[in-house]
Amino acid sequence: MGLFDFVKGELIDVIEWVDSSNDTIIWKFPRKNNDHEIKNNAKLTVRESQQAVFLNEGVLADVFKPGMHTLQTQNMPILATLKGWKYGFDSPFKADVYFVSTKQFIDQKWGTKNPITIDDERFGMIELRAFGNFAYKVSDAGLFLKEIAGTDVHFTTDEISDQLKTKVLRKFTDIAASSNLTIDKFAGSLDELSDMAKEKLNDYFTTLGLQITDFNVENVSMPEDIKKEIFAYSRMSKQGDNWTKMNTMNVMNTAAGNEGMGGAGMGIGVGMGMGNMMGNMMGNMMNNQNQQMGGMNTPPPPPPMSQYFVAVNGAQTGPFTPQQLQAMIATGQFSANSQVWKQGMPAWGAASSIPELQALFGAMPPPPPPIG
Repeated sequence: MGLFDFVKGELIDVIEWVDSSNDTIIWKFPRKNNDHEIKNNAKLTVRESQQAVFLNEGVLADVFKPGMHTLQTQNMPILATLKGWKYGFDSPFKADVYFVSTKQFIDQKWGTKNPITIDDERFGMIELRAFGNFAYKVSDAGLFLKEIAGTDVHFTTDEISDQLKTKVLRKFTDIAASSNLTIDKFAGSLDELSDMAKEKLNDYFTTLGLQITDFNVENVSMPEDIKKEIFAYSRMSKQGDNWTKMNTMNVMNTAAGNEGMGGAGMGIGVGMGMGNMMGNMMGNMMNNQNQQMGGMNTPPPPPPMSQYFVAVNGAQTGPFTPQQLQAMIATGQFSANSQVWKQGMPAWGAASSIPELQALFGAMPPPPPPIG
């Protein structure tokens, strides 16, 4: 027998894998030119955080968990069936052996490339961004090899990273949209979001032979203008009437000092309108709270007052209540010819053409007689 025949006929009697990397998931035990055969009673060493998978001509056979195994018909029932060994075997055989790492692969980063759109009942459509990290491990080596790795002789975390992160982002988007959390609760509910995401993701990952062992939402962010609105709403909710009085006074003081668009008098009118709007908003919020508390004897809120916008020098001002407009008539800031509009009107019209406002002008005294 020549040297080539000796090498070709060399038998494998020890099968093991010593992993020195941090990112290898699958490693195929080498059989030079696929010619080397495995000897009967060969020793298979599967270390902790490993599983060994045998394939026969590409078909999944037996899977071995950590321990020292002597390869015999008794502990290789699937391969024995595939090979047609009915009564055991004494001769060497060929099979592909894949070692699969079952350790945790930690600190896998994820983050939203595009913002997530959330429909909040108070603030409307809002865009959120989020990021965090997760950890996973192989839970079923045979299934993972079949579904993901195929016959790759050396499979690393980089090769599966994009696929896993894409699924993470899709699931987190669904979870964020269906979580029933109000927008101001997202930042304070990171643990809850993390737990929900981990549970939902494992429903998918188990079909790949994987398990999410840890999932963290580190941050949820939103546009700065939305943050300011949420903070203002929170202060208004906590301070109640004090917030309304303080802000109404601030708005009126600011408007009184503004000499643009109609002068100081019009500024006061605008301040009154804004103060009235804030008061109405606060009142509505308090009414909602009373209804939620189940106040059976609480009367329903009064019907909303009509509010009109007024065109001044081509600019829109307001809205103003009829009472405010009546006060503005006395200062000459509002007249029967002033153009007004309110919700429901198809177009701007003269104040004198609005039935609700006609009474304001009839209640005013005629101009005083001329002197002399």
